[in-house]
Amino acid sequence: MYQIAADLHTHTLVSNHAFNTITEMATKAAAMGYKTIAITDHGCAMPDSPHIWYFNNLIRLPDVLEGIPVLKGVEANVMDLEGTLDFSQQELARFDWVIASIHGDCLPGKLTVGQATDLWLKVAQNPYVDMIGHSEQADHVYDYDRVTREFAAHNKVVELNGNSFAVRPEGAKNMKALALACKNSGCKIALNSDAHSIYHLERGVSHLFGILEEIDFPKDLIVNGSGENLRRELEIHNKKIVDRIGELLR
Repeated sequence: MYQIAADLHTHTLVSNHAFNTITEMATKAAAMGYKTIAITDHGCAMPDSPHIWYFNNLIRLPDVLEGIPVLKGVEANVMDLEGTLDFSQQELARFDWVIASIHGDCLPGKLTVGQATDLWLKVAQNPYVDMIGHSEQADHVYDYDRVTREFAAHNKVVELNGNSFAVRPEGAKNMKALALACKNSGCKIALNSDAHSIYHLERGVSHLFGILEEIDFPKDLIVNGSGENLRRELEIHNKKIVDRIGELLR
């Protein structure tokens, strides 16, 4: 039986195609019994993203909102085949949780398997990237076995994205192969909603559990499978916030 204790990929209305405030998202996550929630609005290169001032102020918010710890994060955009992100290393270092994702508005077109593989191998070297977002996309298929070994070696978490079935259905079929590669590589994963509203957050990620059941995925490799798993992962990623909220995650 699988479960999650936190959602590590969510958006607020400052990403203009989302619909709720950070307070509303935190309130809903607390009501769902989650140990924490990560707020990860789109990086500044996206057309409808917030201004950098938003992120400057986000990191100054309290660690606990509406009774639940909140990780102040970002979904940074991969901008080119070199794995460059739309934030400087200094800016990335300030966040509690950093996702690196490919979006067509920032890196348009279809990549070859070789291009996508090389791109993610370069992202794996970035010490400030914590998680790889919705990388199962059909336009960016990569060598899952090779890359997940590097992700594991560099403590990158691979996301299984619950929203992909709705907005990226042509790539969703790749999730099982990606999850199996992670299992074989010992690469950790996270199951997230990529919620753009409280209603989406509430829908959860239970539709992903079947993929894990089919391959008997180890629970100890699911970083948001328990509060303790996530606490340990934040420690591995040298996140200062764990010193302040760690006991709340147990």
